[in-house]
Amino acid sequence: MLNIQTIIQNINKLAATIGRNVNLMEVCGTHTQAVAKHGIKQLMPKNVYLTTGPGCPVCVTAQEDIDAIVSLALAGIPVATYGDMMRVPGYYGSLDQAREKGAKVFDVYSTEDALELSKKYKDLVFFGLGFETTTPMTAYAIKKGLTVYSTHKLFLPAMKALLQIGELKIDGFISPGHVSTIIGVDPYRGMKVPQVITGFTAEDVLVGIYMLLKQIKEGRAEVENEYLRSVKKEGNPEALKAIFDVFEIADGNWRGFGIIPESGLEIKNKYKKSDAKVKYKNIFNKLQAASCKLQANCKCGEIIRGLKYPSQCPMFKKACTPERPFGPCMVSVEGACNVEYRYK
Repeated sequence: MLNIQTIIQNINKLAATIGRNVNLMEVCGTHTQAVAKHGIKQLMPKNVYLTTGPGCPVCVTAQEDIDAIVSLALAGIPVATYGDMMRVPGYYGSLDQAREKGAKVFDVYSTEDALELSKKYKDLVFFGLGFETTTPMTAYAIKKGLTVYSTHKLFLPAMKALLQIGELKIDGFISPGHVSTIIGVDPYRGMKVPQVITGFTAEDVLVGIYMLLKQIKEGRAEVENEYLRSVKKEGNPEALKAIFDVFEIADGNWRGFGIIPESGLEIKNKYKKSDAKVKYKNIFNKLQAASCKLQANCKCGEIIRGLKYPSQCPMFKKACTPERPFGPCMVSVEGACNVEYRYK
C-alpha cells in the first residue's frame, strides 16, 4: 500500500481534474471515528466534502422504540441492553434514569451476558439493536430462549432511501466495512452511485476516497472492495442463514427517516414466545395511545441524513455534551456529535 503522503497527493491531483465540488458520505460509525481521529476531513482538497450518514445503530434507533423499552422497564420488567443505549433519552427518560427510579436495568457486553441474566430474571427482555453485524448474535440468543425487543435493521435500504429522498447530492459512498463482512459485495450493485467498501485504518479510508474520485472522474458508478482482507464477495453465508432462520424482513422505523420499507427485522412467528412485542403487547398498546412527544431542538435526525454538521446544532457543546447528552448522536461513541466533540 502507498504511504499516506503519496495517497493524499494523488487525491489532490485527481480532485483538481474533476473541477467541481464532490460530496462523499461515510455510512459506518467506525469510519466516522477513523475520519475524525486521523483528521481526514482536514486533509481533503477544497472541493471534496466528507459527511456522516446513518452508520450509528444507537443513533438511528427511533425514539418510539426508546420510549417502549423504557416504559417496559418502568412497568417492572427487567431489561438488558448494550451500554451506549442506556443513556439515550426519550419522552420517559433513559434506561439509566429508569434504573435510578428502581427499575431492573442491566448493561451487557453480549447476548451471552443477557442469557446468563435471564437465568436469574425469568422475564428479562433484551433490547436488540444493530445492523447485520450484531443480528446473528441476537438470533442465536432467541433460539436459546431469550426474550427480545428487536430494533435490528438491514442497512442497505437506508442508503437507498438517502438517494431516493435526494435532500443531499451524494456523489459516492464510503460503504460500511463491518456490515459488508456479513452481506458481501453483490447487494450493493444497482444503486447507480460510486461506492467503495473500505477498512478502518487511515490508509484504508484515504485509498477508498481515491477510488471513489477515480470512479467519479471516469463516469463510473460501481461498487469496489478495498477491504479485500476481510470482505468476501459472498459475505458470510452462515451468519446470513442465522439471521433469516429467526428474523423476517419488515418495515423499519429509523430516527431521522421515519419508516423505511423492508429495512426492519422482526422475530418470526415460530419464535413469538421470545418476542417482547407480542409478550407485552398490552403495555405497548397503552404507550401508543399516550402519543409520546418527540424531542424538540435536537438535530440528530438531520445530522444522520448528512444535512447538518454537529456544530450546526444549536445545542452542540452547550445544552448537549457527552456528560449530559440530549440526543443519541451525542451518546454513542459512534455518533457524529460525540465523535466531533471528542476529536475537535
